This record gives sequence, structure tokens and C-alpha cells, in this order.
Amino acid sequence: MLTLRKSCERGYADHGWLKSFHSFSFAGYYDPKHMGWGNLRVINEDRIAPGTGFGTHGHRDMEIISYVVSGNLAHKDSMGNVKGIPPGDVQRMSAGTGVQHSEFNHAEGETTHFFQIWIEPSKNGIPPGYEQKTFSTAEKQGALRLLASPDAAEGSVQIHADARLYSGLFEAGQSATLELVSQRKAYVHLMRGKLNVNGQTLSAGDAALLEGEARLDLNLGEGAEVLVFDLAP
Repeated sequence: MLTLRKSCERGYADHGWLKSFHSFSFAGYYDPKHMGWGNLRVINEDRIAPGTGFGTHGHRDMEIISYVVSGNLAHKDSMGNVKGIPPGDVQRMSAGTGVQHSEFNHAEGETTHFFQIWIEPSKNGIPPGYEQKTFSTAEKQGALRLLASPDAAEGSVQIHADARLYSGLFEAGQSATLELVSQRKAYVHLMRGKLNVNGQTLSAGDAALLEGEARLDLNLGEGAEVLVFDLAP
């Protein structure tokens, strides 16, 4: 079964310096019908104005992934990491027993557009950890590139969760297929463009929630950039 959730159905918050769409209940947005999907708890589409950002704050017992679409995200944490995250990089932070971090957009005149993703860990109380890797456009063009997995397969970042995250870029004539286990859940989020997902047309910001499906088919893309999650039930 595939359930389509349109972009306009998401929660939205405008803080001036931050404009954020929430796919699941988060902060001031609460919808008991959308508390997560499988072990995917948060997927926020954030746009940070130049010279602003999230001050130091804490997390614990969550696998947090940042995916930058445009601009650059400056990261600093209590583990000693001071990093810039450009488009093409994927950052994984395991909050574990507790971590403090900040995220800023230091660029002048350029908004940072990124996705903040939280996945529930398989085990609580692990030591905090950090990892960042670059995935080229060529790896994702017309294909689903594995970005995050529990076993660091195919050079992906390693998350401490029963989930796999893929990304792909699709234009007309390009397609990809992913075999699914029908007992698990899958989640497809279209970040930009248009894309056909198992016969349904998605536009930027739309998502497809799948359960009981054995296969995922992506095609008919138009400037599409997509995230695909294989999730625990």
C-alpha cells in the first residue's frame, strides 16, 4: 500500500531566520496521525537565513543525519568536531548518552537549505559519535546511492539503527528499482523536481509512505532529487 502525503499537508514554522517544514510532529507542530513512520521520527526541511543558525543545544539517544541541498551548514559539537557541510556531503551524528552542538549559516547572501533527519536507534546509551562523507553527483545520477546503513555497506555512513537511507537524481529516461521486504516500511521524500513513485506522481515536498510493498520503482523524473528510506516496521 502506498499513501501519498502532499507537501502542503506538512507542518510549517516561520521563525524569520528559519523556515521549516515538518513531515512529522515536531516542536510546535503536533499531529497524532503523523508521529513518524517505522523508526523514522523526524524529517524537517529547513532553510536558514544568512548569518543565523541554531545555537548550542543538546540531543541524546537519536541517530541524526544532515543532508544539505544548497548552501553550507557549519557544525560544531562537544566531541570536538568543527565542520562545514556542503551539498553532496552527508553527516551522521549519534547522540547516544548526550551531545551538544550548533549549526549555522555563515555565508553572506545565501540561504542554507538542508534536511534534518532523526532515526530511532536500535540501542540507547551508546557513546556519541560523528561521521561525514561526500557522495558525488555522478554516483546518484539515475541511481539510488546508499548513504547510511547499520553495516556501513558500500561506503555509506554507519548508523546505529535498523534503517537504510538512499538518495538519487533523476531526469527523463532514467529509472531505478529497489527491492523491498514487505514486512518492513519504506518512505520516499522528494526534495525537488518531479518523480513517479510506483505509479504516483510526486512534486517537490511530497512523500510516499509504503508498507506491504515488495518493490519500489522510480521513473519519469524532472530535475528530481529524492531520499528513500528502508525502515523497521
